[in-house]
Amino acid sequence: MIEPLRIAMVDPEDQSRELLRQLLEGMSDLVLESECSRYELFVSLVEQTEPDIAIISLDTDIEKSLLVIQQINRESPATSILVSSSNTDGQLILRVIRAGAQEYLTVPINSDDLNAAINRVRRSRQGTSQEDRRECEVIAVAGANGGVGSTSVAVNLGCVLAENKENSVALLDLDLALGDADVFLDLMPEYTLFDLVQNVARLDIELLHQSMTKHESELFLIPRPADLHESELISPESLTRVIDLMKESFTHLIIDVSKTYNSLDRIAMEAANRILLLTQLDLPGLRNTVRMLMNFDESEKIKDKVEVVVNRTGFEAGQISLRKAKETLNREIYFQIPNDFRTMVDGRNNGIPLVIQSPKAGITHAFRRLADQVDHVPEVVSEILEEEETSSQRWKKFWPGLSH
Repeated sequence: MIEPLRIAMVDPEDQSRELLRQLLEGMSDLVLESECSRYELFVSLVEQTEPDIAIISLDTDIEKSLLVIQQINRESPATSILVSSSNTDGQLILRVIRAGAQEYLTVPINSDDLNAAINRVRRSRQGTSQEDRRECEVIAVAGANGGVGSTSVAVNLGCVLAENKENSVALLDLDLALGDADVFLDLMPEYTLFDLVQNVARLDIELLHQSMTKHESELFLIPRPADLHESELISPESLTRVIDLMKESFTHLIIDVSKTYNSLDRIAMEAANRILLLTQLDLPGLRNTVRMLMNFDESEKIKDKVEVVVNRTGFEAGQISLRKAKETLNREIYFQIPNDFRTMVDGRNNGIPLVIQSPKAGITHAFRRLADQVDHVPEVVSEILEEEETSSQRWKKFWPGLSH
């Protein structure tokens, strides 16, 4: 997630300084690093601490305040300046802006106005460092059929990616009817996706962060709606807005799509950089995988993003061979996740991800390799198939009636 903004403030009046401190401490993603009661000391304080935002109260001495604004603007240009005053004179506001302030708040300050002003400063600061921003990697996790383990993969992949302190990772549970990512993490979120889209008109990064639940693994979660009827009120436009904001806030976004592959799932997959299509080495799994791949190939925005991941390899002796699966699918297998039934079930039933419950287990290391592969996009070495068959011929193997 984005770093919290560091704040320094100056106000010679004890009462108004205390009120502003209380407002700032009630806002997330802010850190009040220093406060000062004398204008004469504030410029050097800003130089020493280099805060993201300096908040200056004008009312005790307007001329001294204007001088402070000019000095900070000149000597600490990386610090954004926000001022507060009970004076609403247009000429004064113009002087303040010309001196170098970005925002002007009238006293008494309410939390909504302060929040909006700081968000405008935040967006302005993000715009100035656009080239330094790390592009968000959006990964949609889809299942070829029910019970294939897509939520397990989404949750554990997200937690493994969050192990890297350079990453900020979020998980969006888009299985609106039966999603259970919160159960896998043993969380009881206060807000859901429904709450976000209900406030989509005023949704910004600040509100998004306040509405998410953070797991001890550093993974952030937006769960599915609590009520089935609420799912019907989530529109494609509102979901797009949520995804766009999450892309601005995180280095990685994992989206656990549903098995209905409805319009919302399509939006998520179109927004993704990569789609992990999970299957197993059995007839129902491979049959549905072929079917899904044929469907995805019809979409220009989806078809080149799909990677087949085989889950639970080695689950039983009667599994279809990996070589036969590749022949059938007519594509390489992007990754294989080994079967470790006991470890996975223990983690799921306890609501503890693998990186915490079994950090040294083989399957946990497999997820770390998958995370590394997702991040670094290694080349997949193709193996020569013994027999050349067309896609339609392989499809007919699963639907014998089509061959007649």
